[in-house]
Amino acid sequence: MLNLRCERSLAETALHTSEQTSYGLRTVFVRRTYAQPATFTAAPAPAPEARTLSTGPAPDAAAMTATENTQTPAPAPVAAAPAAAPRPARTARPSSTSRRPGAKKAAPAGTPAGGADLRFENGPLAVVDVEEGKVLAYCVGGLVLDVPAKSLPTLVDWTLKEAKLGQPRLSGPGKPADPLLVLTEAALERYGLPVALTEEERLAGRLPEGHKVIKQLVRAEWKLTKRGFGPWARIYRPAQGSERACVQLCIPSWQALDTRHWGEAGQLPPPELARVLGVYASRVMTPRGSTAVTGLELMTALHPATRASGPDADGKRHSEHNPGSLGKDPVDPAPCEAPDGHPLLKDLPRFHVRGPGEKLFEEAYDWARPLTDDECLRRNLVGIDVNMAFAAGANGLTVGLGAPTHVKQPAFDPKLPGSWLVDLSHVDLSRVKVGKDKWAELEASLLPSPFTPKGERPEGPAWYATPTVAYAAELGYDVAPIEAYVRYDNGRYLDGWYQRLRDAYLATMADLGVDADLSPADFLAAMDGYRQRDPGLAIVVSAIKATVKGGLGKLRERPRGEGWRPGEPWRALSRPTWRPDIRAAIISRTRINMHRKIVKHAAFTGQYPVAILSDCAVYAADGESPLDFLPYREGKPLPGGFKLGVNPGLVKWEGTQSVLWGEGVREQFNVPELNLARYIKDGTVTDKDNGE
Repeated sequence: MLNLRCERSLAETALHTSEQTSYGLRTVFVRRTYAQPATFTAAPAPAPEARTLSTGPAPDAAAMTATENTQTPAPAPVAAAPAAAPRPARTARPSSTSRRPGAKKAAPAGTPAGGADLRFENGPLAVVDVEEGKVLAYCVGGLVLDVPAKSLPTLVDWTLKEAKLGQPRLSGPGKPADPLLVLTEAALERYGLPVALTEEERLAGRLPEGHKVIKQLVRAEWKLTKRGFGPWARIYRPAQGSERACVQLCIPSWQALDTRHWGEAGQLPPPELARVLGVYASRVMTPRGSTAVTGLELMTALHPATRASGPDADGKRHSEHNPGSLGKDPVDPAPCEAPDGHPLLKDLPRFHVRGPGEKLFEEAYDWARPLTDDECLRRNLVGIDVNMAFAAGANGLTVGLGAPTHVKQPAFDPKLPGSWLVDLSHVDLSRVKVGKDKWAELEASLLPSPFTPKGERPEGPAWYATPTVAYAAELGYDVAPIEAYVRYDNGRYLDGWYQRLRDAYLATMADLGVDADLSPADFLAAMDGYRQRDPGLAIVVSAIKATVKGGLGKLRERPRGEGWRPGEPWRALSRPTWRPDIRAAIISRTRINMHRKIVKHAAFTGQYPVAILSDCAVYAADGESPLDFLPYREGKPLPGGFKLGVNPGLVKWEGTQSVLWGEGVREQFNVPELNLARYIKDGTVTDKDNGE
């Protein structure tokens, strides 16, 4: 059979002859990729087929010192971002003839073709649209497939048998990612699905079981997960051996792409949406749901619960625990780590409120103080924000892998993850240790306590995660735990997770013109307006950052309705990745990292923050730039202090407002300690939910 193949590059064509498939006879046609004009990137984007997906496991983390490592190793190679797709004018329907390319028939599985993995030759995902009556699948790199499926069951079947979509596994014992189909409004109409959910369906998060499309799937012997047919539906058949048969759907018009994290991605034309999601998939992983769900799934993908054993006497292999993973069975938290309403606490009185001596409360900073007279004479309030702060907090962190062990009056071990009941009220911030045999005298009233989210000094014994107690000892004070829940089975579970997200973030920022080796002044200049250079890649940056925060939040997911009552288990508790102790340790370390920098800065400059919100700190300064108050000597930052740069753990400029603005809004709302860090970015005081 004649089969003339050409390299897939822009404006090239490939000639194919008739070929019999399960969907009928394929006719001779010409295939083109849609044009992708040049856009701003750090380097010229290669032709689509020249790109390679980042498929290997993330490299091991570099060793961490006692203080936060501010120099990030060079990222591992990641997929280059393709150039932006054209932006045609939008019409009433998502379909637009102005972006209609030539289409290529999907080859059946096993057809010889280029690419490292023939199973996933066409990328991890496709955006399915309908134009002029034809169903088209827009893939990454400008490739367009002609979709012959007439119903949703046959679309799923076609995806698995012929579309060659998916993504290789991220680790040795892992599994390849299932193909993802993004359905536009036109595609929803074609396959009998509603363009939007009713209010009742939206609240339920799914279509009713009696919907005609669900009946079609049942007749074709396809199944849905317990979540049902919602914005991120998963359609599957039970696995046969190692072969999976599963397709993930993403439906933007059903609010699958949260605008807090994905911006206007759901409104993009199919080629551009395929590009945005494709860059995210190649650098992070194929989306498995919201950014929070994907962040959690990335942990499991890098550390699967099980692996194949060595062959037994009969030469057979069996499933066994994968060392370094969280295993396949959930573990109960320590009572102090359990959130309110957990089954472990069902015997507590109904209206009992647990105090610090009963409950571990490790959260991010939300602290502010009145300005001093000297600060009121300054002209501006300048905010700096720590890049990927929680990711940096996870880097090199030893966390528990198994169940806790209860011990009484233990000797504190900073290398042992756990929760410790200890009195830290004696730690005096007016005199702290800032180096070996080096102490500093500070204005304690101008500093937040490192031990509480509100910055209040503890009043007695309380539960803390290991990084918090270790910092008290680092400041030069003795710690004597009363009791603890420690985890002897532990490891650096999140190193690979951090490194993959770090590499994705740095590569995408580099594509936007913000490199890791810029000088402080050049970095600030590069950050100015970087989102406008390529709005599509700017969406990817936001999604990567949301993946970090959302994934960590999922470690302590709370009940989501479903008739739950306090004292009863909820769905998330059945996951081995429901680990509030890991979340607490990361937040503890992130807060301590911030406080350590603040102390170093105060000891060297005499400057103190006026407000801190999570990873943002605000200082009073005469100038408008961070360079007006951050100490640099010959281009080098204060060791252990704040440093400008794009790497996780370094800081960027968050915003500048006048001191008069700060005092004005506090007076307007009659809140003398209003947290100005929350509004420093643009000066707008609002309670709008920003997704954090």
